[in-house]
Amino acid sequence: MTEQIKFVVTARKWRPQTFEDVVGQEHITTTLKNAILNNRVAHSYLFAGPRGVGKTTTARILAKVLNCTNSKNGEPCNQCEMCLSFANSQSLDIIEIDGASNRRIEEIRTLRESVKYAPTKGSYKVYIIDEVHMLTTESFNALLKTLEEPPEHTVFIFATTDVHKVPLTIISRCQRFDFRRIEMNVMKNLLKQIANAENITIDDLSLTLIAKKADGALRDAQSLFDQVISFSGNNVDSILLSKMLNLIDEEIYFTISDSILEKNFVSAFEVSQKIYENGWNNIDFMNGLIEHFRNIMTVVISKNTDLVETAEIFKKRYLEYTNKFSEGDLLRAMAFLNKIQWELKSSSNQKLKIEISLCHLIGLERSSTITEILSKVNNAEPEKKVNKVFDSSSSYSSNKQIDTTNSNVRLAKKEEVIVPEIKAFVAPTLDSSNDFNDIISKWNDFIEQVKSEKLFFAELLSNSNLVQFSNDQLHIEVEHPEDGDIINDNKTYLDKKTKEVFGKKIELNVSRDKKASRKKQTNQTTTSSVTSNTPSGDNPLADAIINELGGKEIKR
Repeated sequence: MTEQIKFVVTARKWRPQTFEDVVGQEHITTTLKNAILNNRVAHSYLFAGPRGVGKTTTARILAKVLNCTNSKNGEPCNQCEMCLSFANSQSLDIIEIDGASNRRIEEIRTLRESVKYAPTKGSYKVYIIDEVHMLTTESFNALLKTLEEPPEHTVFIFATTDVHKVPLTIISRCQRFDFRRIEMNVMKNLLKQIANAENITIDDLSLTLIAKKADGALRDAQSLFDQVISFSGNNVDSILLSKMLNLIDEEIYFTISDSILEKNFVSAFEVSQKIYENGWNNIDFMNGLIEHFRNIMTVVISKNTDLVETAEIFKKRYLEYTNKFSEGDLLRAMAFLNKIQWELKSSSNQKLKIEISLCHLIGLERSSTITEILSKVNNAEPEKKVNKVFDSSSSYSSNKQIDTTNSNVRLAKKEEVIVPEIKAFVAPTLDSSNDFNDIISKWNDFIEQVKSEKLFFAELLSNSNLVQFSNDQLHIEVEHPEDGDIINDNKTYLDKKTKEVFGKKIELNVSRDKKASRKKQTNQTTTSSVTSNTPSGDNPLADAIINELGGKEIKR
């Protein structure tokens, strides 16, 4: 009867045997190799880091190379007697201790007694204590003296996933090395090499799903890899893999982001129903959705997918969002989703909460910052900006209607338009032969100049009527008597402004509009007492309004 070959899990079968084989921890393996080459081996080491990243493996390689009789470039040969005895678990000079099951002080006392004895064949007696944080406080205290001054032939290597539980008195006596999480691309490349060596067909999406599920732990990824092979055989399919591991399909996240652009509210209920039917965890879905918008944010900002950890097929999809979302909209979306994530944990109906939240997310309108608006205005064609404000002579004839009956000229109120920054105006000297017509043609510019400094006063002037011009006096009619008082009170300002616009000082002679006066006398029954616009000094804010805007204080 043929003896059946026993299966060895990938994590053990493909465990690194040299420092060169250890992936993702080059900052540690390089230091250890240099220490061996320069004969600077410490008497105690502390390896700290998350699970499944190579702490115990590195400790075994270090112990092996210290006793290797034919080491080269700081690496064990894996062929000498000492290396082979260690590989077969027959070495008496390399002792591995589980800190979780040997945590009592009695075991540590036994260890202290054995430390005194010299190694049997090798150069060092190496003690590897895994999960050292599980030792009791008494055990740590018993180990202090031995750890500080061990025999020359003794080396301690501690490994732990919870370094904060190790006393500082122990840490200070060791050389500490912090192991990092394994990057997803490094993990995918290693799994691909293993698959090729095992004649297993697996695509990039499947490798990505396994690596992402492992969350930086290579041992977890290798265990998932074995589980997937048992389910799918030598041809791994990503769809079956997602069903087996019950992973959320990333397509669902792209459905949501596309729905935001298309304002498709129906998809919110379709996505919620799909989550319910597949039995996906709502919290995991929300975490994945936040990560999805984070990926879009990195692509929008950097214009590439270097910071996105996903399959190549999805990286191409992310690049399509480069010019479709703004940074402000993405920040609002992620802030909203973070808020929903916390509320979802305490919700009694998570399915309903998901549907309402997705509807809110899809309904978010695109926003524009003030910087973007100003940039669009500044980048507009100069001719278009001018035409929006002025329409040359035709605009004047359409917006200003002149009635010359009985020598009265009425200027219609100008339509409100967006006016750009008004620069200093320099006008030529009036032609004495046609002064009144020139004043009419430049009256609009005069109003705009006043408007940039005294908005209220400009509105008052625009509602007045030009009557006639003679002897440098412009006769105008106003509707209310208090309007005339305001104009007379601002005589100094008007003299200065008329000289700037018309080329010489023009005095405004105010008279009451007769039609408006008769109408006011017929309809008005009570009047308000109006005081002078001279600042009172009692209210600084009111005084500033009167001086800057040409207003008048009214007391009732």
